[in-house]
Amino acid sequence: MKWLFVAIVFSTIGALAQAQSTAEVKFQPGNYGTMVNGTITGNEYFDYTLGAKAGQEMFAELSVSDTNGNGVIYFNILPPGSDGTAIYIGSIDGNTARINLPEDGDYTIRVYLMGNDRDTGKTVGYNLDLSIQ
Repeated sequence: MKWLFVAIVFSTIGALAQAQSTAEVKFQPGNYGTMVNGTITGNEYFDYTLGAKAGQEMFAELSVSDTNGNGVIYFNILPPGSDGTAIYIGSIDGNTARINLPEDGDYTIRVYLMGNDRDTGKTVGYNLDLSIQ
């Protein structure tokens, strides 16, 4: 179990050192959710930022749309002002999250690869369903 924890820490540190992409998620007027999609290759990650208030519930579900590898993709949810520490870790908790948010601010949903797909530079297409209630 210690080995798994160390591997996760080092993979996260390595990912943080690279320049990555960010997009702000906005819902259409009258809607409380949306679907975003994209691709991740190798060590890349993509951050989606989403404003929310304490006590609201965030729902996020990640699915693979296509891949040239094994299709192993994850997401983490980082609270406002996070230095990379997550309140939800997809590689441990799964690809569906439903969490009550602890504080007001901009949350980050970070999509990333692990394992062979990351190490061999494979590309994974994904759909990320997001909502705030």
